[in-house]
Amino acid sequence: MKDVSLIVYTSADLGAAKRFFRELIGNEPYADSPHYVGFKSGNMEIGLVPSRNRLEPGALAYWTVDDVAASVKALVAAGGTVVQEITDVARGLLVASIKDPNGSIVGLRQFPKG
Repeated sequence: MKDVSLIVYTSADLGAAKRFFRELIGNEPYADSPHYVGFKSGNMEIGLVPSRNRLEPGALAYWTVDDVAASVKALVAAGGTVVQEITDVARGLLVASIKDPNGSIVGLRQFPKG
């Protein structure tokens, strides 16, 4: 595993969240769709996604890994449970999430192999 390089925030009002984070980060989003708004801040990516209801605000940190399948397998062997199966979200960008033994969720992402 490398490092935390993405934090995704859920939002009941994506437009309001986009205005807030534009002000906080000081630049326009590099990705802007109804399903994902992405900002770059140094080496960190801040993502905004719509929440399914107003009761689930929060954030999820994603660790960048070289092999998401191997990482999922290792974390499950260490006591984690899969929350989101490995999913291709954009032309080979793979993500998954695992719940640790205490109930916290950890995101994993693997960039496309070129």
